[in-house]
Amino acid sequence: MAKKIPERSCIGCRGKFTKRELIRIVKTPTGEVKIDPTGKLNGRGAYICAKIECLEKAYKGDKLSQTLDTNVSEDIYNRLREEFIKQ
Repeated sequence: MAKKIPERSCIGCRGKFTKRELIRIVKTPTGEVKIDPTGKLNGRGAYICAKIECLEKAYKGDKLSQTLDTNVSEDIYNRLREEFIKQ
């Protein structure tokens, strides 16, 4: 029997992808919001595709704040935009 690979949903497009295909944003137990390139930080996570369109959908709908149950600063969105430009 083949091992099932867990999938996560993008908060922008709602598509299903493996964890490695998505960027994880995490709210740590101390309440800090960080981009988690390792995917291993403790805390509540949200996932987003590496597409600028998905980021902009998430931004317009304030999806990160809703998913992480906290206010997400403009700085986090700007850092994500920079990440997308690098790719």
